[in-house]
Amino acid sequence: MGSFRCWIGISLLFLLISSQPACLYSKKARVGTAALLVEDVAKAAYKQSDLRLIREGMPAYLMLLDGMIEAWPDNERLLIAAAQAYSSFASVLGRDQDKEYTLLLTGKARAYALRSLVQRGFKDPIKSSFDDFKKDVQATGKKDVPYIFWAAGCWASWIILNLDSVEAMAELPRVELMIRRAQELDEGFYYGGPDLFMGIWLASRPAIAGGDLQKARQYFLRALDLGKGKFLMAYVYYADNYARRALDKDLFVSTLNKVLETPADISPELTLVNTIAKNKAKELLSRVDEYFE
Repeated sequence: MGSFRCWIGISLLFLLISSQPACLYSKKARVGTAALLVEDVAKAAYKQSDLRLIREGMPAYLMLLDGMIEAWPDNERLLIAAAQAYSSFASVLGRDQDKEYTLLLTGKARAYALRSLVQRGFKDPIKSSFDDFKKDVQATGKKDVPYIFWAAGCWASWIILNLDSVEAMAELPRVELMIRRAQELDEGFYYGGPDLFMGIWLASRPAIAGGDLQKARQYFLRALDLGKGKFLMAYVYYADNYARRALDKDLFVSTLNKVLETPADISPELTLVNTIAKNKAKELLSRVDEYFE
């Protein structure tokens, strides 16, 4: 209940700041002040283990971000933060909501993410020619890694929900290009996130479409090493995308049991995502007989 009051309090504070005379604050200064508070709320949310609380409080946070972007539409940090927030909310909801609502959330995450790329120098991530897009990707440096990594993740999540769309599938090579660039620039970003992404990428595709289960395994193991056992979702992806496809029941079960045995708060800032990982591990283990008949 206290955390919920925190969401409301920050929303009211933002409204109060926004209502001050122009002579006291510029629009961007007002948004900047509120943004500092939003960052603290986000950090607090990452440490939460109560998924119900997150589900109920997140819409207020998303509306606040939308309002801040309305006031400062070319702020790349706000744009990528909103992209992450919308994508994360879709993940927290899991199967509790229908596909249409999840598609709405991931679509907004993708839109914000692509706008952040434009602010980082990309011409038009979707409509530009692939050669021009490739040049934009190659021009990125280490400071761009958070943007290209999270944009690729939000973009991929949206594509997964649109697998029946030829247009959406045609965007996949752009996603892969960004992830490979993030891997080149900072392999260890977000607990080995680029390697984890590549593992999922290669394991989930048939060989005729460039998939390679053994290469995927190498990427997964590298990501697990970089994550130092703290990012439990990596183990879930390893079990679900590699062990299950390799028909390795023992590895599947042992990997998911490791997730259940590890405290969600082994790294406080990962408590939320690790709690989601534990729930997913339980779900997957409940279907082990179905997967390995």
